[in-house]
Amino acid sequence: MRRFFLFLLLLAAWGVPSPAGAQLDKAYFFHVGRTFLMDDKYQDAIEVLNILLRVDSTAAEGYFLRGIAKYNLDDLLGAEHDFSLAVARNPVFTTAFQYRAITHMRLGNYDDALKDFQAAIDLRPDRPGPYYSRGVTYLMSQQFEKAIADFDTFIRYDAKVSDAYLNRGTSYLYLKDTTKAYEDYGKAIRTNYYDPAGYNRRGALYMAQKKYDLALADFDKAIGYDSTYAMSYFNRAMVHSHTRRPVQAIEDFSRALALDSTNSLTYFNRALLRSQIGDYNRALEDYDRVAFYSPNNVLVYYNRAGLYARLGDYESAIRDYSRAIELYPDFANAYLGRSSLRYLTRDVAGSRSDKEIAERKIAEYRSKLNDSTFSVYADTSRRFDGLLDFDSDFSGGQYDRVDARNADIALLPLFKFTFMQPDSMPAPNLPGMYYSEHAERFRDEVGSLRLAWKNVPSDLPPDTLAAIDKEIGERLRRGDDSWQTYFERGLSQSLVRQYTSSLDNYTAAIDRNPSNPFPYINRSTTRSEMIDFISSFDNGYQRVAVEQDPVGRLKNGSERVYNYDEAIADLDRAARLLPDFAYIYYNRANLLCLSGRLPEAIEDYTRAIGLNPSFGEAYYNRGLVQIYLKDTRKGCIDMSKAGELGVSEAYKVLKIYGQPPRK
Repeated sequence: MRRFFLFLLLLAAWGVPSPAGAQLDKAYFFHVGRTFLMDDKYQDAIEVLNILLRVDSTAAEGYFLRGIAKYNLDDLLGAEHDFSLAVARNPVFTTAFQYRAITHMRLGNYDDALKDFQAAIDLRPDRPGPYYSRGVTYLMSQQFEKAIADFDTFIRYDAKVSDAYLNRGTSYLYLKDTTKAYEDYGKAIRTNYYDPAGYNRRGALYMAQKKYDLALADFDKAIGYDSTYAMSYFNRAMVHSHTRRPVQAIEDFSRALALDSTNSLTYFNRALLRSQIGDYNRALEDYDRVAFYSPNNVLVYYNRAGLYARLGDYESAIRDYSRAIELYPDFANAYLGRSSLRYLTRDVAGSRSDKEIAERKIAEYRSKLNDSTFSVYADTSRRFDGLLDFDSDFSGGQYDRVDARNADIALLPLFKFTFMQPDSMPAPNLPGMYYSEHAERFRDEVGSLRLAWKNVPSDLPPDTLAAIDKEIGERLRRGDDSWQTYFERGLSQSLVRQYTSSLDNYTAAIDRNPSNPFPYINRSTTRSEMIDFISSFDNGYQRVAVEQDPVGRLKNGSERVYNYDEAIADLDRAARLLPDFAYIYYNRANLLCLSGRLPEAIEDYTRAIGLNPSFGEAYYNRGLVQIYLKDTRKGCIDMSKAGELGVSEAYKVLKIYGQPPRK
C-alpha cells in the first residue's frame, strides 16, 4: 500500500504532461517530505526524499531533511552521513553543521562535534541554538566552565528556555557550587512551572544533602504536574526509603514500573525493600525480573542467593553464588556465602576450598587498600543491601534503555513464490524497484492470480488454503500432470505443512521442466521450512538471532544436527540457471547463516546487493550478521541503508546497537 501511495505522489508531482517534457516538481516533494517529518512519519519522509534525491543529487536540503528523519529513528550513522552530504553540497549550511554536531555528540565523538558547532557559530554567530548544543557537549565531555560560558551566551539571547538553566545548574553542581546550582534549578522552575524536570533536579540535590522534607515536596510537585514521568516516582520512593517508610517506597517503585515495566534498577530496589519487610516470594519475583533484564549484573545473583538461603533453598542459593563468582571471580563475599551453604549441604571439601579462596582474595586486596584498583566486591565488611540511586552504574538502569531480549531480532525470511490475496491494482514500477522479467514470465506461465513473490506468510486464511490445495489435487487426479500443476500442488502442500508431499510435487515439476530455476527455489525454501518445523520439536529455534550462535540454536536441547545442504544445493542449481537473480543469493546467504557459515553468507548478501542495489532485506541481514560478528559499525551502516530502503525493522536494531556503549 505504501508503494502505491508513493506511485500516486509521483503522478501528482509529474502531472500529466507529454513524456518528452516531463519534469519532477521538486518543491512538491520537499513539501511532502517536510509534512511527513512534522507528522512524525519518518520512514514515509525517507521514501519520499529518496525519490527527490534520485532525481536531484545536489539537493542539500533533501539530504538534510532525510538526515533529520534518520536521526529521529535512532539511525545516527545514517543521519551523520546525510548531514555530511548536505554540508558537502552547501558549505554554508549552518543548520546542517549544527545537527551533524549533535549527531557526533550522540555518538560520543565530542571533538568532531565541537568542530562542527564552531563552524556553525562562525557562519551565524547571532544564532543561539549552537551555543546551547555546544554547552551540552561541553557538559557531557566534563568541560564544565566552558559549558557554563555557552549557556550564559544562550541565555542572553533567549532567557525563556528552562533546559538551559537546568544544564547550567548541573554544570555548577559538578563544580561543587551548590548555591548556584540551586539558583539555576529555581530559575528553571520559574521559567517552566509545569515541567517536572526542574523539580526532580532540585529534589535530587535536596535528597543528596539529606533535606528530605524539601526533596519530598519537590517530587510531589513533579508528580502533580506530570503523573506519567516515571523518574519522579522513583525519586520519591528513594526519599521514602531514606526516611524509613518502606511500604510507601514500594508503592512508588510500583508506580514507576507501571510506567516502565522493563527498568531493572527499579525492580532491584523494590526487591531489596520487599526482602526487608519479609515479603520474600515477591522479592524473588523482582530479582527474577532483574536477572532477565540485566543478566550480567553480579549483585542480582549475590543478593538473590542470600534470599534463597534465608528461605532454605540451598541448591538455588549455591547456583546463584556460583553465577556471581562466574561474573566476578574476585568476589570474596560470594565465595564465603557459597562456602557456608556447601558446609550445610555436607559438601565439606567444596566448603573448605571456597573459604580458602575467599581468605586468599581478602588478604590480597587488604594489601592493596591504597591501590586504585581495589574492588569493593572483595571487601567482606561491605553490605550490598542498600538501594541504588538512578545514577548507579547498573545495566538497564536508564528509563530510555531498550532491552535487546524483547526486541525479537532475527534474519528476515526467505523469498519464494506463494499464494496471496490477488492485488486489486498492479504494483507500480517505481524508480529503484527491482524488476525481474524471468519472475514475471514464470508467474504468467503458471497462470494463477494468487501467485506472488514474497518473503512473508500467506495472507489467505487456513480454510481457503485447504480449499485451494483440494482443488489442485483434484486437477492432478483428473490427469493434469503439467509441471505448472505439480508446482502449484507443491506450494499448496507446503502451506498446509505437508512438507514431504510438497517436496515430491516440486520434484515432479522439476522433472518435467528441469531448466526452470523457480521450482528449485521453492523446493529449497520448503526443505528449510521442514527442517525448521522439525527442529522446533527438539526445543531448537529456527531463526538466527544476534544474541545466539546460529549453530547453537539448532543444537539447543538436542544432540541432533540439522543439515541444510540439500536446500543449499537447490539454490546452487537455480544460480547456474539464472545467475543474475539477486534473490537466489539472498536465500542462500540465509541458509548459510543457519549452517554457521557466516563469512560465506556475507559474500552472498553482498552479491545480492550488487545485483540489486535497492535490496533492503539483504542490507538488513548482512548488517545483522556483521553485528553478530562484533563488527557493529559496519553492521549499523548496513542497517541504516536498509531503513533508508524501507525495512522498518532496521530501526529497532539501530535503537539497540546504534548507540555508543554506556561508560
